[in-house]
Amino acid sequence: MLRDITLGQYYRTESIIHKLDPRVKIIGTFVFLIAIFMVNNALGYAIAGLFLAMNIKLSNVPVKFIFRGMKSIFFLLMISIVFNLFLTPGTPILTVWKIKITKEGLKIAVKMAIRLVFLITGSSLMTLTTTPNNLTDGLESVLKPLKIVHVPVHEISMMMSIALRFIPILLEETDKIMKAQMARCADFESGSIINRAKNMVPLLVPLFISAFRRAMDLAMAMEARCYRGGEGRTKMKPLIYKKRDMLAYLVLGLFLVVCIIFGRILF
Repeated sequence: MLRDITLGQYYRTESIIHKLDPRVKIIGTFVFLIAIFMVNNALGYAIAGLFLAMNIKLSNVPVKFIFRGMKSIFFLLMISIVFNLFLTPGTPILTVWKIKITKEGLKIAVKMAIRLVFLITGSSLMTLTTTPNNLTDGLESVLKPLKIVHVPVHEISMMMSIALRFIPILLEETDKIMKAQMARCADFESGSIINRAKNMVPLLVPLFISAFRRAMDLAMAMEARCYRGGEGRTKMKPLIYKKRDMLAYLVLGLFLVVCIIFGRILF
């Protein structure tokens, strides 16, 4: 399951999505998230799904690789569906003992499931098509207006980029430690919840030690290269908008307008 997490990984290939300015992809991801939470009918979700499918096709990232990340949120998805399905008051459509499934609960459960799948897929697509360095530069540029109110934009962008970069590294480290512990007869899958929690201790202790060691090595490497924050720093590859980026912004604007009109106002 650890290898199924795609968030934070970068998939190297040639595509129009990979070539877009990172600011376009960051803003586009936020526009897409806003759109899926604004739409309120089947047509709106169909439009959002079609837009997402189009971007996946243009990214040249294998569909199986993208949707492999859905396995890691399966339990979260099921919990969301169950809570909305059984705990939402309304018109009952099925009653078993004291458990009621309502029409309103079914609608909300389906909407939340679709939104969660779209959210994870859209976010994964951004990180799969953007290198950590470009993601840092893009975040810093997008958040630049916050410098007016003395928000440490560069530091926040750097922390977010490092966190995303470390996700696949720590997952790989966890997989290695787990296999090493299982070779020593450790059992992580059987027993009660309490026993499973206890069995996780031999996994978590070396993982935390490895994470702190990597963090220390990274800090020493940054200090050795005279890193002192964002003040006075220049970019080796400055971000410059091109025609395709302007066209992408136009498509995003049209997508948001269409979602609002057909997904919330007209129907």
